[in-house]
Order: sequence, then structure tokens, then C-alpha cells
Amino acid sequence: MLEKTGIATREQIEKLLPSPGRRAEGPYAVMECFQKIPCNPCSTSCAFHAILPMDDINDIPSVTPDKCTGCGACAAVCPGLAIFIIDESKGGGTGTVTLPYEFRPLPGIGETVKAVNRAGEVVGDAVVTRVLPGKKTKTPLVTIEVPLSLVHEVRFIRCEAHQEEDPSVADTLREIPAPPQTADIGEQDDEVVICRCEGVTLREIRDLIREGYTTVDEIKRISRAGMGPCQARTCGPLIAAEIARMTGEPLGSVAPSAHRAPVKPLPIEFFLGGDTE
Repeated sequence: MLEKTGIATREQIEKLLPSPGRRAEGPYAVMECFQKIPCNPCSTSCAFHAILPMDDINDIPSVTPDKCTGCGACAAVCPGLAIFIIDESKGGGTGTVTLPYEFRPLPGIGETVKAVNRAGEVVGDAVVTRVLPGKKTKTPLVTIEVPLSLVHEVRFIRCEAHQEEDPSVADTLREIPAPPQTADIGEQDDEVVICRCEGVTLREIRDLIREGYTTVDEIKRISRAGMGPCQARTCGPLIAAEIARMTGEPLGSVAPSAHRAPVKPLPIEFFLGGDTE
């Protein structure tokens, strides 16, 4: 299911949760990171060492719940926006979800917003209780209060007041399709970042395709998209899908980029014979 839709199942989420006793004590981090990619800002940012050190930068992060304070530092630095802070200890039948929110304008404290699940479906209303603008990390964190039954379902918000102020936002939301079965970025905004490692936008990819670069490798060499630490694990299929969309070629006929060893980051002692001295 996750590989086809990008949506984690309930069983996958439950495996990430701490014990009921720990959940009742206070806020804790839920790391919805299921793919082995070279990424470790969460581990290096945790001042309480609650996120276990990684033997390999491609490891999936793991949390020690008893050390986690729910401070949110990891959620603010996660480039995949895959970390959420949950608090089920409030009582009164409600809990809070702290989530990354990279849109403008930010909602205000006390504002009622629409709570959205992983599939992009509105599941109810939520009230904003805290907003951290993200001046240092560049990723704002918004805390919302929702019914306790929804704390593991809600992963985004829609600000209805902002949509009314800017009709184009509402139009865009109505045009969002169901989760694709294949890599397809369609008619998304030109400023969407396709290659996070090298900061290459969809506009740059489209401009190169219009200039006649119609293979993933050509675009890789010109733009550096796919040359970062993840070795095109994410952006490669997206670039291929955009080439197919703009040229009318079948997606299966667009060759992936070439990969040369090493295909993942390796510690320097590997090349020195394994002796750390």
C-alpha cells in the first residue's frame, strides 16, 4: 500500500507508537519515515539523544520514547516533513498534533482550521493552539487541538479563511488529484523543488526539456538533479515522469539515470581498509 499510494497503513503507524503508559505522560515524536535514504538531521538535532545514532546514514531513524520530550526540534529540521509531535496527555477527550507547515500566511492562535489526514481528506475541525514561525530552521511548526481519536490520523491542515482571501488557493485545493499510482507530478507549480539535495526546481527541469534535453542523464548533467547524497532515489522517477508527460513518450521508454559506485555514502575507513586508526 505505501509503495503504491504513499500512505502508511494503520498497522505501520501503530508500530511507531510508544507504550500506552508513555503516551499518557506527555508529548512524544512520531517519525513516519519508512524509506532508507541518506538523511540524518533528526538524529543530529536531538539534544536529548532520544533519536538513536545511525551506524549508516541510510538507516531509518529510531526513537527512544523515554528520552523524548516532544520538543519538536526534529520535526522542524526534517526535510521530508515526516515527523509529528503528539500529545495525548491533555485530558478532556482532546489531544494535540504539532506538524510542519510550509505555507503562507501562517494561521493564528485560536483559529479554526480543517484537519486533514494522510490521504488529503478533511476529517474534522481543529483549533490552532501554538505557532512557531521557524526562523532558525525555516520550517514553521503549527500545533492543533483535535479529538483524541484523531491524533494519529491528522497530518495536515487547511486554513479556510486564507482560501477565501485568495480564491486561487481554493481552486488549487479542488484540483488536487487522488494519490497517484505512479510517479507523476502533473501540472504542479513551477517552484516545486524536485531535487531536494541540489535544490533543483520543477521550472528548471521543464525549461531543460523544452530546450531538447529529453533523458534523465542529460538533465542530471546539466542541472545536477540526482547528483546529491540520495543518488536520485526520489527525483529520478519524478524527472522521468515529467519527460514522459511533456514529450508524449511512454514512461517505460524513458531510461533512468546511470548510477556509479558507490551508490550510497560510505565511511572513510571503508576506503582505508576498515582500520579506524
